[in-house]
Amino acid sequence: MTAPHPDRSVRSVPTSPRRSGDSARTVRVPWRATSVSKVRRTLVEDLLTRDVPTMVVDEAEIVVSELVSNAIRHARPLSDGNLRVHWKVKAGVVEVEVTDGGSESSPRPAPRTIWAPSGRGLRIVRSLAHEWGVTEDRNGTTVWASLGGPSRRRSH
Repeated sequence: MTAPHPDRSVRSVPTSPRRSGDSARTVRVPWRATSVSKVRRTLVEDLLTRDVPTMVVDEAEIVVSELVSNAIRHARPLSDGNLRVHWKVKAGVVEVEVTDGGSESSPRPAPRTIWAPSGRGLRIVRSLAHEWGVTEDRNGTTVWASLGGPSRRRSH
């Protein structure tokens, strides 16, 4: 019996060796809806191998789902047709970022509405994150969020 081939739609690159739970990881995923669940699963599996509190893992799962979904819905892919998802853990704080190819407008929370069927993604991110922000450059847009404690990153 042969082992099944791993899902090659999520390319993962550890960006530093794991030391005491502090490290970073980057994955590149295709710009399509099926990538949301794959990224979510990869992030959760990775965070569970560290000493990240369960509540922070749960919040990171929701945040990465919202950020990847928003990038697919509202932005363009990067030049290679993918999205870049990066997260790091340092002293129990998880910072998640999603980079896409940009869009016509800058990501911001939608106005509060009762009846709208969508538009709550960044409001959810804002409610869970200690900090969050957007950085834009000529290559695309990165939306990031810090969970589990204060971040050392500042958006302003």
